[in-house]
Order: sequence, then C-alpha cells, then structure tokens
Amino acid sequence: MVLAVAVMLLLLALLPPVSMLQNAAGALQGSPEPDPSTPALLRLSDTLLAHYRRGVRPVQDWRTTTTVAIDVMVYAILSVDEKNQVLTTYIWYRQHWTDEFLQWDPAHFDNITQISLPAESIWVPDILINEFVDVGKSPDVPYVYIRHHGEVQNLKPIQVVTACSLDIYNFPFDIQNCSLTFTSWLHNIRDINLSLWRQPELVKFDRSVFMNQGEWELLYVLSHFQEFSVKSSDSYAEMKFYVVIRRRPLFYTINLLLPSIFLMVMDIVGFYLPPNSGERVSFKITLLLGYSVFLIIVSDTLPATAVGTPLIGIYFVVCMALLVISLTETIFIVRLVHKQDLQPHVPSWVKHLLLERATALLCIWDRNKFSQSRTQSSDISRHVENNDSTAKLNHYGSEDPREREVAGGTRPTPAFATPAEGSLLIHSILHEITTIRQFLEKRDEFRDVAREWLQVGYVLDVLLFRAYLVAVLAYTVTLGTLWSVWQYA
Repeated sequence: MVLAVAVMLLLLALLPPVSMLQNAAGALQGSPEPDPSTPALLRLSDTLLAHYRRGVRPVQDWRTTTTVAIDVMVYAILSVDEKNQVLTTYIWYRQHWTDEFLQWDPAHFDNITQISLPAESIWVPDILINEFVDVGKSPDVPYVYIRHHGEVQNLKPIQVVTACSLDIYNFPFDIQNCSLTFTSWLHNIRDINLSLWRQPELVKFDRSVFMNQGEWELLYVLSHFQEFSVKSSDSYAEMKFYVVIRRRPLFYTINLLLPSIFLMVMDIVGFYLPPNSGERVSFKITLLLGYSVFLIIVSDTLPATAVGTPLIGIYFVVCMALLVISLTETIFIVRLVHKQDLQPHVPSWVKHLLLERATALLCIWDRNKFSQSRTQSSDISRHVENNDSTAKLNHYGSEDPREREVAGGTRPTPAFATPAEGSLLIHSILHEITTIRQFLEKRDEFRDVAREWLQVGYVLDVLLFRAYLVAVLAYTVTLGTLWSVWQYA
C-alpha cells in the first residue's frame, strides 16, 4: 500500500501542469491564451512575425492573384518645367491588399482589430510609376496598417517628378494633361492585379486636400485601367491617373498682354498727328524702341521649348511687324508731302484714283471741298493780280512825258534824259516786272503742285490708316476669340 502511494506521487511530480498543457495546445492551434503579464500588441506582433517570410507573395495557393487597390489624391502642383517637359506634383498615395499570412482572431488578443507594423517586415507589392524621372523629396512613412482579416493598408505622401508632354501653344491659357501610370514592374497580371480603391466619379472631382492657391488649378483626375504586354510576353496590369490642370492667366495678362495692347493703341493714335510734320516719325520710332525693350524684359517669362512656340510669342512678333509697317507707312507719307519742288505734277491717273475714287470711298468730302475752295481762291487772286499788273504796265507804257508834265508834274523826267533813254528805262522796268510776274507764277505753280501732293498724301494716309486699323482689329479679335475659347473651354 505504501509502495503504491509512493509511485503515484512520483508520477504526479514528473507530469507537467495542466496550464502548461493548455498553453501548448493553444500555441499549436494558433490561439494562445492571454497572459496578463505580456501586452496584447506585443504578443500579437510576435505571433504574426514569428514565422513570417517577407520574400514570398502572401497567398496559401500560388494560383491566387493578389489584388492591389490603389488611390491617388493630388495635394499640390509644385512646378511645371516646360523646357524639360517635367511635372512635379505632391500626392497622397494609398494602396491596400490582402495578406493571407497576417490574420488573427481579435478575441484572443484583447479584441485588437488592427495593428501597425514596419513595412520592411512584411511583403509589399512592387508598384511603381512609369513616368518617374527623378526621386522626389518624399517623407519616409515606415509603418503600414494591418487588419485582423489580413487587409494591409499602405498610406504615404509622395513627391512625384514625372515626364509629361506639355503643350504650351495656348500659353498663358493652356490646359495640361499629365498621366501617372501605376504598375508592377516585375509581376504579371496573374500574380498581381490592380483595381481602383474608390469609384471613378469620386476620384475625378476630389479636391478636398488640393492647395488651390498657386499658379495652377486642378480641374479633375481621370482614372483608367488597362492591360499591356511587351513583345507578346506576359500581360501586366496598369492603372492610369490623368491629372488635368489649368494655368491661371491673370498674372500674364496684366504683365504681358496689357502693356503690348497699350503700345499698339498708342501707335494707332499716332496716326492722328499731321502727316506733313516730322513728329509722327519720331513718335513711332520711340514706340518701336519701347516695344523692343518690352520684349527683352518679358523674354524670360515666356516658356521656352524645342517643340513649338506659344501663340503669345507669335502675337508679339506680329505686333512688332505691325509697328514696323506703321513706321514705314509714316516715312513714305512724310516723304511724299515734303520736298515737292523736286516733284512733277500729280499724274492724272493718281488724281482719278485717289482724289476722286478714294475720297468717295473713304467719305472725305470736307477735305475735297476745302481743297477746291483753296484752289479757286488762289486762281481768282492770281487772275486779279495779273490783270492789275497788265493794266498798270499798259497805262505807264502809253502815257506821254509831256502829258505827265501837264497833269501835275508828279513824275518829271530828268533834265538830261532824252526820249530814247526814257524808252530804254521803260523797257527795263517792263522786263523786271515780267521777270517778277514769271517768278510769282512759278511759285504759284510750285504751290499748286505741293498742294496736290499734300492732298494725295492726306488721302493715301487715311487709306493706309484704315487698312492698318482693320488689320489690327481683325488680328486682335481673332486672338481674343481663341484665348476666350481656351479659357472657358
């Protein structure tokens, strides 16, 4: 009897406690009993990472495809480099997938439903952006969120420096469309597939985190899924996000367009200076020099690319060409109305075209009447002067010296003068008067020629001014319409 009791005590001493057996059974089942002395988060992280292999895709069956849902929220447009065709944006990137090796029962771990673990300790899909051209200064977020059913959420901000085909033809009213293509660099679509985290409508007009105070405004973000293959190899999944942005043109309108418009208006106003004065030429030369200095100042503001030239650059060149044409027209008119002494009479066909047809076409009736009245008055005065001088000469030539003595002796002949000498004196006086009359007639003829060329210059100046004005207005209306359509498209 004593021997049987001793054997039983020996067996009890050799057997492990019941609690140890329960803990061992629980460990084998993957659900250890809670230990009040160890924190639940620590026990859970140790349990999840104890036998985890981060180098293997986390699926029980290798035929199962890992679906990665991604989402993009644009936070800011940092820079748009038109010369190098580079867009720098700051985005909030989100992705989640299911890890079948990171699942637990919350009841065994103090009802913990999610935990944050280091991203370096678990498997992370190799999702990259195809348009990457440089590594941005992105903050490092070393943790990911894991839920009890195996969903892994990776949330991080990224400064994205990507290549983008920038079209600057409509500058400063341009709209740019740049793509961000997310794809797995190694795994094909059978291993990793991509999907959209949210609905496309929610992604398109989401500006909740966008900083809308810069030069660019975010219009919308389009999303598109597609499969692609390279040279008939395996297919790969990719998710494209099209970031559509528009430039705010107010700064460029005030600093580029308005000064150019003001200078062109002053050039048009300069046509109201008299064409027979030299002030118009100096005024337009000053405008041309001012516009040249203006183009030198704004040259650094215009975007420069090797692909094309913005329309505003063409606009500045055409404005410069219009100023040169205006100056050339002014020089031609001033040359026409000056130095008329060296010019012949106005040809009859020029009179017919400009002084008759063009005046009727341009409605310059007041100028025509004024010129006719001046011509008639000059002809009348010339006729009166000729008649008066002829009458006086005939009177003095037919008068006898003895009659002058009887009449009062107001013009007595000298005592030593003979009739022959008096006749010679009268002939010399008549010759001098004839010379003076010919000189006056020649001067009047020159004045008539100058007046005719002045009228031709005036009509031609009005004609060229109106043609120039129509060209400037048509050019301005065309550009204004195009820019308005681009601005409010």
